[in-house]
Amino acid sequence: MTDVTSAKTARRPHHWRRDLIELAALFTAVAVADAIANLIGHQPDGPFLLVASAVVLAATAAFHTWWARRHSHAPPSDGTPAAPDGTAGGAAGAARGGGAGGIAGAEETALWRMRTTVRDAPGSLAALCLALAGLRVDILTLGTHPLARGTVDEFLLRAPASLQAQELSREIAAAGGTSTWIERADAHDLVDVPTRMLSLATRTALDAAELPLALRQLLGRCTIHSLPAVSVTGRPTGESAPVEGVLEETVMRLRDPSGGVISVERPYLPFTPTEFARARALVELDARLGPRVPRGEDVLTLPEGNEITVRRADHGDLAAARALHDRCSQRTLGLRYHGPVADADRYLDHLLSPRFGRTLAVQTASGKLVALGHLLWDGDETEVALLVEDDWQRRGIGSELLGRLVALAVEAGCDSVYAVTQSRNTGMVAAMRGLGLPLDYQIEEGTLVITARLASDRSRAGGSGRPAAPTEGARR
Repeated sequence: MTDVTSAKTARRPHHWRRDLIELAALFTAVAVADAIANLIGHQPDGPFLLVASAVVLAATAAFHTWWARRHSHAPPSDGTPAAPDGTAGGAAGAARGGGAGGIAGAEETALWRMRTTVRDAPGSLAALCLALAGLRVDILTLGTHPLARGTVDEFLLRAPASLQAQELSREIAAAGGTSTWIERADAHDLVDVPTRMLSLATRTALDAAELPLALRQLLGRCTIHSLPAVSVTGRPTGESAPVEGVLEETVMRLRDPSGGVISVERPYLPFTPTEFARARALVELDARLGPRVPRGEDVLTLPEGNEITVRRADHGDLAAARALHDRCSQRTLGLRYHGPVADADRYLDHLLSPRFGRTLAVQTASGKLVALGHLLWDGDETEVALLVEDDWQRRGIGSELLGRLVALAVEAGCDSVYAVTQSRNTGMVAAMRGLGLPLDYQIEEGTLVITARLASDRSRAGGSGRPAAPTEGARR
């Protein structure tokens, strides 16, 4: 945007009077040359004088061309391109240069994502650029979302670190922007929209559990709920949506390919038709590809020498998971499901669905399923849950599963995970403590909620690393 605008600004208006003057000068030069040739040519030394004059003119022209080429690329003395009106730079050029000399190389800067609505009229974007230039803000990317009335402009900005969001919002409002929304950005936002869409489509194609995460990354800070068409008890919930979906200001409802509805809410900023179309495209891709789960697996050796396999689980493991329930004691099932265990099997269809999260399964060398670990998307939060068969407890399986689930949460960009258990479940408490992460405890009527904050772990692991391995004392 800036380079194009600067190029347009640098052009000079073309006038017919200049062409007429140049044509008259050409005819005058030809007449003068003919007169001189006739005058000198009739003298004895006339031909030699003409040749010498031609050589001098050729040398002068060559020197002038060399001199012009050498100095044509020199920067302006003040470092700022001139605008047609004689001012130092245009609106967009000033935004790139930072108005009064640009953002100094040694000055600290910060990245901001900004969205504002402007009138769909010539000059409205230029007014925003001038306002940003006055604050020495650099426009890195710009995207537009056309509306029935007006246009939503989405910017990625590099601004001086001292600039506050309130001051930026105030200047944008004075320049004609309304419904302005500003938040901090990071280096991951330095990606154009087509590249981001291709990346999200690839993630969704490889793993059905990525769809909610892809929608959250596409739409920014929002709350996503997967609402099933049938409840855990088998009763219809009445949740449905048309094939084309529904857009209602700050809420969009999309038909879930696996049944039910995907509800996306963003109360602080209405969705645009462009965002709705992008989200619907991801959901349609998921529907066309059908159920899919990555089939990678890891073989581990327990301290006593037994080998176990850790892999992703889905609806294909439903029968094996029910058999695991049958072998578990009432106490183990009660600690896992926090209530009556007679209906525990009803939860498995929900837990094994990739739409609601990710599930890891542990099986022995004989193929028997002995443990399940769940990472469940719960709106803005993420829950972890474990179930280990009685005969396989206190061998480090629960800690291994928990560490892997937390690593998946870090990769998904979650800020924290929480586990709901009971205060007497010392194994789960020890496993959470063994993660080596900051923990928050909340006890209410015998129910213990342990929350692990992942922000520090993400910065330590570079955004995708696995947390430190649990200690031997944290076996479950």
